Amino acid sequence: MAMAAAAVAVVVAARPSSLALLSRHKPRRVFSPLAFSSSSSSARKLVLYSKPGCCLCDGLKEKLQAAFLLSGPDSLHDVVLQVRDITTNPDWEKAYQYEIPVLARVLSDGTEETLPRLSPRIGVELIQKKIAAALRQ
Repeated sequence: MAMAAAAVAVVVAARPSSLALLSRHKPRRVFSPLAFSSSSSSARKLVLYSKPGCCLCDGLKEKLQAAFLLSGPDSLHDVVLQVRDITTNPDWEKAYQYEIPVLARVLSDGTEETLPRLSPRIGVELIQKKIAAALRQ
């Protein structure tokens, strides 16, 4: 299978917003909407909470970028990844300072559902499968 030259959209968010909702079972956090490009309104969306100098965050970003380029039944070519630097927003920093990297999917109502933590040792193909499965839910 030929590798598709998919454009992976990465948006760095640095706008303040407020933490509005926490759930015990499946953490959902509601932040004021940040602009995903209008062309991505039908695209599946993920948010990666990260910070500069975080080795685990950098490793996950690299693996995510590689997973987005893989073809096949679990293709992530239509997924928009937004990277949010938690040091730019006190609410994000408070919520995620001890948890990063945190990957969340954006639901149709704009809320975010935190995905299960991915092991730093997990392979790119398995990351693709796990994210595709989470986005199908």
